[in-house]
Amino acid sequence: MQIIFKLHAMLRDYLPADAANHRTMVQIDVPEGSTVQSIIDRYALPEKMVHLVLVDGVYLEKSARATHVLAAGQALAIWPPVAGG
Repeated sequence: MQIIFKLHAMLRDYLPADAANHRTMVQIDVPEGSTVQSIIDRYALPEKMVHLVLVDGVYLEKSARATHVLAAGQALAIWPPVAGG
């Protein structure tokens, strides 16, 4: 099945090689039953850099990442910690 995978800020470097450098999202094929954590692991995203996780625009608690199963067509968006003032 396919999902939309969005990585923001410095996490864009972890997108698949076929994604252009300026893009923040790509459609990817994932096995049925894939969890959010399995996608994070598949792309070797550093745990300390995975701060804000949204599925179809809805915040997902860190404790739910390992059990939240993605459905075809859903959008998984991930942001690193943001600093500023």
